[in-house]
Amino acid sequence: MKITLKNTALFAVIAAFAFACSQGKPTSIKPGNQSTTTGLVYGREDGDEGFIVKDFKGQPPAPNMIYIEGGRTVLGTGEEDVMYSRDNVERTVTIMSFFMDETEIANVHWLEYMFFLRQDSGQNPELYTQAMPDTNVWVKELSFNDPYRDHYLRYPGFRYYPVVGVSWEQATDYCKWRTNVVNYKLAQDADIEISATGNGRIPLESGVVVPDYRLPTEAEWEYAAQALIGVQYGDENQTNRRLYPWDGHSLRNPYGREMGNFLCNFKRGRGDYAGIAGKLNDGAMITDQIYSYPPNDYNLYNMAGNVNEWVMDVYRSLSFQDIEDLNPLRRNEYKDPIKGAYDAENSLIGNFTKGNENPSNMDIGRTNKHPRVYKGGSWADAAYWCSPGTRRFWAQDSSSSTIGFRCAMIQAGRNY
Repeated sequence: MKITLKNTALFAVIAAFAFACSQGKPTSIKPGNQSTTTGLVYGREDGDEGFIVKDFKGQPPAPNMIYIEGGRTVLGTGEEDVMYSRDNVERTVTIMSFFMDETEIANVHWLEYMFFLRQDSGQNPELYTQAMPDTNVWVKELSFNDPYRDHYLRYPGFRYYPVVGVSWEQATDYCKWRTNVVNYKLAQDADIEISATGNGRIPLESGVVVPDYRLPTEAEWEYAAQALIGVQYGDENQTNRRLYPWDGHSLRNPYGREMGNFLCNFKRGRGDYAGIAGKLNDGAMITDQIYSYPPNDYNLYNMAGNVNEWVMDVYRSLSFQDIEDLNPLRRNEYKDPIKGAYDAENSLIGNFTKGNENPSNMDIGRTNKHPRVYKGGSWADAAYWCSPGTRRFWAQDSSSSTIGFRCAMIQAGRNY
């Protein structure tokens, strides 16, 4: 073949086109070397001229977080509404993908938190005092739970048991502290110098930090507990819904060597917290370790039983009809018919817990605008409350021996 100037030019055009195709369209992770709208070359390092576009490898992995792929689901209780509260009627919503703690926050995690708060207590001694769990939540006038008050939080044998005696407000403060600590370490690992100005803010544009840890929304928590990814087939079809975070209508394991063992710990009946000596079936008269019992299909542990868990939402009985159908959340008293305190006294849910170890919801009175939802059932609850769709509430500044929490986090930079 005779090489001509025309052929050479044609080959150059084809090569350039092939190179462009191989590079593909720019993305967040591969933005290219120059702007697609101005043609100006991007800077890569501090000190370079022009607009700086730093390397980005995606949202960094966050400790203890499990990815929860979002999608369409039906929220609401599939259990018989024995309280006749009608406060979680079934409805279709869409939840964006997010991350959630694999386990409940344990005593050892809270003690770590208090250790660092004590180190900083010279600047603000009140922070350490405010973070102290209420260990008196174990004490009852007519029972001998004093050993739990004295040992549960600090004794090494209880390290990986869920922390209790923590209010919604304390849990929220822990999330803020955890965000700062994790991001500071990520910045150090990436050799990013944190300036003393701007309150030591790590630049979000750096791409090395994770979004804020926070309490999950009620919708996120319920969606993650359902874990319906395990019941799908074909194109957007599901074989069944779930009464609990596992298949079937039984609280016992139907398979293999663990057949007959309970899949969570709960109160089996009046005075029966664990079974009889020689066969303590659910293995826990109170809480159990955070890795006890099989995880659900998202690999989340103890989404039923062990301890109830705080979620972000303010409780309102009609939230199911008020909130949005995309990422629903009830964050405050917005849309209350009368400004001021929420009339919690008219709720029927509180009556169910009287006489048990659970908090009495009626104690929050008529003056609390922000009773917060908690979910999941606990070691002191009947099996009814282990169903993801059930919901109860308590004052955000109160705590209990039956309520703990886990954290959640958005998936940043994605549209699903």
